[in-house]
Amino acid sequence: MFSQVGPERQYNQSFLTFNSLNSYILKGDGAQGMELTFASLMARAADEPDAVYGLAARAVRISPDRRTYKFLLREAARFHDGSPLTAHDAAFSLTTLKAKGHPIIRQFLRDFEGAQAADAATLVVRFADKRARDVPLFLATLPIFSRAYYAGRTFDETSLEVPLGSGPYKVGRFEPGRFIEYERVADWWGAELPVARGHNNFDVVRFEYYRDRDVAFEGFTAKNYLFREEFTSRIWATRYDFPAIRDGRVKREVMPDDTPSGAQGWFINTRREKFKDSRLREALIDAFDFEWTNKTIMYGSYERTHSVFQNSDMMAAGKPGPEELALLEPFRGTLPEEVFGEPFVPPVSDGSGQDRSLLRKANQLLQQAGLAVKGGKRVNARGEPIAIEFLIDEPGLEPHHMPFIKNLGVLGIEATLRLVDPVQYRARVDQFDFDITVERFSFSTTPGDSLRSYLSSAAATLKGSQNLAGIADPVIDALIDKIIGADTRAAMVSACRALDRVIRCGRYWIPHWYKPTHWYTYWDVFARPAANPRYARGVPETWWYDRGKAAKLERAG
Repeated sequence: MFSQVGPERQYNQSFLTFNSLNSYILKGDGAQGMELTFASLMARAADEPDAVYGLAARAVRISPDRRTYKFLLREAARFHDGSPLTAHDAAFSLTTLKAKGHPIIRQFLRDFEGAQAADAATLVVRFADKRARDVPLFLATLPIFSRAYYAGRTFDETSLEVPLGSGPYKVGRFEPGRFIEYERVADWWGAELPVARGHNNFDVVRFEYYRDRDVAFEGFTAKNYLFREEFTSRIWATRYDFPAIRDGRVKREVMPDDTPSGAQGWFINTRREKFKDSRLREALIDAFDFEWTNKTIMYGSYERTHSVFQNSDMMAAGKPGPEELALLEPFRGTLPEEVFGEPFVPPVSDGSGQDRSLLRKANQLLQQAGLAVKGGKRVNARGEPIAIEFLIDEPGLEPHHMPFIKNLGVLGIEATLRLVDPVQYRARVDQFDFDITVERFSFSTTPGDSLRSYLSSAAATLKGSQNLAGIADPVIDALIDKIIGADTRAAMVSACRALDRVIRCGRYWIPHWYKPTHWYTYWDVFARPAANPRYARGVPETWWYDRGKAAKLERAG
């Protein structure tokens, strides 16, 4: 068995609970790992930035204009009940996901025009002209559902009924909100395909759920689960000294992370009137003392995030070069002059926790924005107090909020922290019912249509989208189109850097921190390949259970 607290979530999944086995719609909190139960047309290669290889599809033929893709399906592909997986199922799945899937999926499928089954083995997919380069990649990796299974069921409803899958695992035991197990399909039709060789080595993959990070850590030390990726610097620095660490039964490792780390921070909901002025948003950035937080709370483990393309060559640096200027010049006069100089970088504090110079600067910005102090309260022109609520769904980040909230109080801004349960949190965020909340996102090494879901004007009004800040800027929309339409890697990188300058100029978020590594810790019962894939953890996909190590561990107590 492989067991863990899930480190990633997609679509409607939550880190803290689940109440549905439908992970591809907006409603409910989906169980992590449901993607293990479905096959897709193709599967990604974790050691290549944007390559996919055949899974349910044995081949794909692309028209000269690259608008029509013909997928040829494998005759051996089967659902778990033994029924054949056909092009009719794939066409049904893609059509259904575009119409009823999670808003993020619908956004990514904007340039997908339709799919038909020419016959049981041939799927014909059509794309819009000038579609993004990553749209076919995304579409090819979406789950394939059984058309017959859903003939008598509503797709876009939450349910704890186990759906009919076709992947390497099927749902086993589960208790909503506590754990879910996936059992390996012994005679899975795809096991010997090149894209699956060396993968899916565990008989059972289990996801554990905890509402508190400290309790989750205690569960790991008690061997309630076997693998943990650590995200809390305090725990990493101070609590990995329990007996099993000291005697070698638990291993601790730092592994490089070569993927773009992306953006983590407090995202400011600019849909709300009080956040419309970028000077207020910059004042909030100035009030956060990263250096003190990193030193005092996070043991100096992190570096400051500047860019949505952090840790990649797509991040803007220095003054724009000729290629970037060519993209930005048409908007001169519309954009602030800052865009044509050095990109915005969050200020470096003196590390005291209350840097007086930065708080003075924040005060000046607030004054310039027409937000004066009256009776000790920061108010707008109508005399209404400026109040901010930070929304979170688990207590791990409470210590990071409180010094920030204290600094905002010095500026006369009444700030509070609201901790809500995961279900309420998801509902509020999906409806954009928040002032400021924490989020982390990252893009692939070849971003394209995915940028629209996070940064475009269309996504700003799409409930459940990842555009938490409500960014709605026609210049950003135009630059996203340039990235999507780039015909070379160099052109794409230049367009990404130009986009990065405009986003950073907008002060849409209060940047947090990142580290270009993974922190792993695990009970020593696993074996793994000598080399990790470059663009993925490879855990648990490429690891396996080592019975010899497990027996030795059992003897050691």
